[in-house]
Order: sequence, then C-alpha cells, then structure tokens
Amino acid sequence: MKTWIAAVLVLLFGALAPDAGAAHQAPVRIGLTATFPNDQYRALEEWRRYLERRLERPVEFVRRDSYAEAMDLLRLQKIDFAWVCEYPFVFFKGQMKLLAIPLYRGRPYYQSYLIVPAGDRSTRSITQLEGTVFAYADPYSNTGYLSPRFDLQQAGYDPQQFFRKTIFTWSHRKTVEAVASGLAQGGAVSSHVWETLSTVKPELTAATRVVATSAEFGFPPFVARTEIGAAVFDDLQRVLLTMSEDEDGRRLLRQLNLDGFMRGDPALYDRVDSMIRSFSAQ
Repeated sequence: MKTWIAAVLVLLFGALAPDAGAAHQAPVRIGLTATFPNDQYRALEEWRRYLERRLERPVEFVRRDSYAEAMDLLRLQKIDFAWVCEYPFVFFKGQMKLLAIPLYRGRPYYQSYLIVPAGDRSTRSITQLEGTVFAYADPYSNTGYLSPRFDLQQAGYDPQQFFRKTIFTWSHRKTVEAVASGLAQGGAVSSHVWETLSTVKPELTAATRVVATSAEFGFPPFVARTEIGAAVFDDLQRVLLTMSEDEDGRRLLRQLNLDGFMRGDPALYDRVDSMIRSFSAQ
C-alpha cells in the first residue's frame, strides 16, 4: 500500500513540477538602456514574463545607465541582446547584429526633441541657447547628443564652446527632469521617451516645452552579440515580430508605447552614419 501511495505521489508532483529542461536552460540576457523611460518597472516585469512564456526559457533584463556599458557587456558576452541607440549601432559597426526595430506610431522612425523650461516662451532654436547650461543624455545617444551637436555644427558653431556648461544626465527622462526643474536651460531628448512620459508622467513634460524637432532617424534597434547562436536569435526575433498578433503582446506594446517590431534594414541609419562622419572629418 505504502509503495502504491509513493508511486502516485511521484507521478503527481512530477506532473506539477516545471519542465526540467526549460528550468535548466541558460537565461536569455537582454540589456536595457536609456532608450527606454526608466520608471516603467511594472511594464518591464510584465514584458520579461511574457518573453519567458513565449521563449519557454528564463529571461533576464540587465539595466545599465550608459550605452557604453551595454556595449561592453555585449562584447564580453555578458548579455545576449540589447536595446541600444542607433548611434552606437552605427559607431560600433560589425560588433553586433541587427535583431529587430521597434515600430513607433506605425513606422520605424523617431526624432530628437529640443526642449526648454515651459516658462521660456521666446526660444525657437538651439542657436538661441548660447552661453546657457545644456543637458545631454549620453555621449553615445543620437537624439540626446549627436543630433543637437550636428545642428550647431551645421549652423557654423563649435559645439564644444557654444554652451556655458553641459551636463550628462544618463537618461532621457533625467534630461526632461533637468530642464523641467531649471537645472538646465535646454536639453535634447528622444521623441519616443518624451511622448511616453507625456502619457505616464504628464506633470513632468508639462514643465517643459518642445522648441524644435529634428529630421527623422531610424528607431533605436534591438541588437545581438555577434557570437549568438542562430536558434536563440531566431526565437527572440520571432517572438518580437509576432507580439502584435496576440492580445497579451498588443497590451504590452501599448504600455511600451510601441506598435510592434520589424526586421529592419541597416540603411535606416545612414543619416546617423553621415552625421558621425561629419565630426570625424574635422
């Protein structure tokens, strides 16, 4: 009798236990950077769980404050994938593989927003901010660093000498906070981050004013380390590309203020490549 009961218990608990093969697979490690507003922790946790279910293996999000740190982790194979800015994708060409590009408002593009405090009603362009304190997001950010410096260069100014002082905030959200609080008289941020904050933190963006918008740039891509295995690359790409096809995926995309993902083309980042070359030629 005892033997029979023991056998039943083994079968019962074996059926309830998680799949041993899935539990012992190495986690998929995804680096997240300033590309994403840094206070949507609940949305990120729900997204992580969604990816785990779809991939049928553990998923870890690895948060880093700078793009350089994320790139170092990719090169050292400490993470498998990362959501990075298009600037490091172009600058470190050949050191990562393009996985997918998010779709924002139905298209794979976004812009740089030049912002000032809401009380500043006179500034119309970056050239009017000479001698002020200006907030950049990250030295490897396109919309938060490269784009405004390129605008100054094209207008005939030296970006190194133009402002009285510049600061790096290490996130687009913190740039908005710096301008909203008056710590900086101007700043440059991702349109996606500013528009997302205008929904989840409207009192913050209301304390700023968008002065000018840049040309369109290819949206910050998801990338993979070059040595990643084909199977895990294809699996994550498939999950991202089909997120818009199920209700849970669509709900998460709404929380991320995205519409979906596409495979994309590196040519989307040719404008950024030209901007980088313009500084290299000096």
